[in-house]
This record gives sequence, structure tokens and C-alpha cells, in this order.
Amino acid sequence: MSKRIRDKGRAQRTAGLELRAKLLYHFCRLQLPTVAFLPERFEKHLQRTFALSEVKSPGVLWEDYLDNLYSIDWFIACACLEGQTAAWDYLFAARAGRSDCLLVDALRARAVRLYPRDEERQESAVTEFWSHLLVAETPGSLPTLNRYDGQRPLVPWLIRVFQNWHVSQLRHRAIVQPLPEDDLALPLPADSEGRWHEAFRLAAREFLEDLNENELLILGLRLRYRLSQREVASVLGVHEGTISRQTTHLRDRCLEFVSQRLTEQGWTGEDLSAFVLSEMGSLLMDEPRLSADQLAAMLAARGKILQISH
Repeated sequence: MSKRIRDKGRAQRTAGLELRAKLLYHFCRLQLPTVAFLPERFEKHLQRTFALSEVKSPGVLWEDYLDNLYSIDWFIACACLEGQTAAWDYLFAARAGRSDCLLVDALRARAVRLYPRDEERQESAVTEFWSHLLVAETPGSLPTLNRYDGQRPLVPWLIRVFQNWHVSQLRHRAIVQPLPEDDLALPLPADSEGRWHEAFRLAAREFLEDLNENELLILGLRLRYRLSQREVASVLGVHEGTISRQTTHLRDRCLEFVSQRLTEQGWTGEDLSAFVLSEMGSLLMDEPRLSADQLAAMLAARGKILQISH
């Protein structure tokens, strides 16, 4: 009698889990109607990611796994693995944390802090990361997206993976400290001149507030999208020499304005190069008026669309 009761209970539990999986599939399809793959593949991904979760949390139950599943994030990640273009579009448009910036911009902001004097390495760090989402870095290892188990939000998890890999690499050379878990940039090192870092940032933000739309576009296209002067000139429909002169003028105005503000507060340093190198990149990436959405809106008002390859 007790065996029949146990078998019946086990069958009911199995049926309940199967029903939850079906409901989960249809819920994800309703939330993301442009993303689709077969229910059979959906179930295989559930089994695969549950196995990943079991490795991290031995003894975890199916019910607990499903209860803690970030279903939409998990669905997007699995659909990316299935080669769904719409899923990649969702991922590229995903927002990161409290700053509400795009994932790709959050990664670039971290790269700026990790490699403050190496623009080429900043760019390659982000490019390499995208390539490792589907292709393992070393033989026998799992690609990044294959390691996501759905038990935490996808975008912060991706940023942490990016952070941890590069910090691990840099630690071998003993030149950086770990990045904080939730923020998008390394904290400034403590030093006796700490207040000047903040004073520099405040003055630079004040300068940015007075820039006109054309100047914002030049900064955004050059720094956020890494376009060359020639490419910026092509996008804005002007001569390359015009962009060169405007960029130089913008730089000189900025340094003069910030220098004046700091001097008024008692600054006696000879130049601002250290602050420019350590602060300006992340400050510009965090500027709301230089966000991807704002730049797109300014270009759209001019009848232009910027095609960015990921």
C-alpha cells in the first residue's frame, strides 16, 4: 500500500514538474514572441542548466531550481545558443544595473578602467568577450553562455564573467585590484589627492552640460563607438579636417575650463594628464547625453542611422 502511495506521489510530482515546464515555455514565448525554438530543445536546455546548477549546489531540487529561475534571461541565453537573431537583439539591447546603460557600454566602461592607457586593448577586450559567448576560450572548456544556469540575472552575470576573467589575467602581472560586484567601474585608489579626483569629475560634468548637439555627437561617435575622424566626418556629412579642428578645439576648451575650476579651488598641479587618463573615459561613458539612445535620437533628427556591428 505504501509503495503504491509513494509511486502515485512520485508520478504526481513528475506530472506537476512537466506541467510547470510547459507553462514556463509558453510564458517565455508570450513575453518574447519574436524568439522561438522547439519545445523539445527548450526541455533539453532546462535539463542542461539544471545539471549546471546541481554542480554548484549539490542536492538542489527541481522545484527550487524552477522557483529561482530568471526565466526571461534564461530563455534569451538559450535562444542565443540556438542561433536566434531576435534573442541576440534582445541581449545587445539589454540594460546594465543602476546606470541603465547598454550591456556593451557597461563592458566598455569596465575595459576603460582595466586598461586606462591602452585604447586598443580596451576595444579588443570587449570584442574577445563577445566571441567567447559561443566559442570556448580553451579546448575542453565551455563557452560563456553555456555556463549560465539561469539562477541569477543574465546581464550582471555577464559583466562579472568579463570582469573576473580580465582581473585574473591582470593579477598575473600584479597591476590591478578586483572590481566591485555591483558597480561599473573600479573605485579610485585612496590617496592624499582624492578630493581632486572628485573636483575634476564635477568640473568635467559642468563642462559637458554646456556642449551643443554637434559637439556631443563628435564625442559620442569618437569615444563610445570608436569611430575614426574620417568615419565621423562621413556620418555627419562634413570634411574630415572639420572634425579634426572641432575635436582639437573641444579638447582645449575642456582642459582650460576644468583647469580654471580646479585653480579656483586651490589646485597647484602642473597639468591634468593623470586625471584625464584615469577619469575622463569612464566619465564620458557614464554621461546620460552620450548614451546610445541619446546619440541615436540626435542622429535620427538629422535623418541618419548609425550601423554598429557587434
